[in-house]
Amino acid sequence: MRMSDLVARYINEMLEEQDGEAEIRRNELATTLGCVPSQINYVITSRFTPEQGYIVESRRGGGGYIRITRIHTTRGEAIMHIVNSVGNSLDKATAEIMLNNMLGREMIDRKTARLMAAALGERAYLDVPQQYRDHIRATVFKNMLLTLLDG
Repeated sequence: MRMSDLVARYINEMLEEQDGEAEIRRNELATTLGCVPSQINYVITSRFTPEQGYIVESRRGGGGYIRITRIHTTRGEAIMHIVNSVGNSLDKATAEIMLNNMLGREMIDRKTARLMAAALGERAYLDVPQQYRDHIRATVFKNMLLTLLDG
């Protein structure tokens, strides 16, 4: 398992244990997990964003902390939030993170996540020129999300 996945899992476990709010001290968490503090920053900025349903607050200084709060929304509101956050371009890695977050929040089941991942993966776009792939991937992802609202 990659370190970023381990950090994300640890933070998600904290969020589950603490009713959707976790307060972490970056250096302490890095020591606990055996990584560098910048790895914690990377995970928070890439996987715990408002687009993915989180509010992140930080306070610097000796008693500083990072507080992550899961936004409580309906399934439909969360899906629309993701649709609006995708934009005109979506790379494979970001699509995978979004799918994993949706799966973790039980917005989709494992079978649906696998089907969506197949439609968003690089193999689906091998015949498409590289410069168009991320745009097409974003359009396909948004259309799949909108279809989820109907069911």
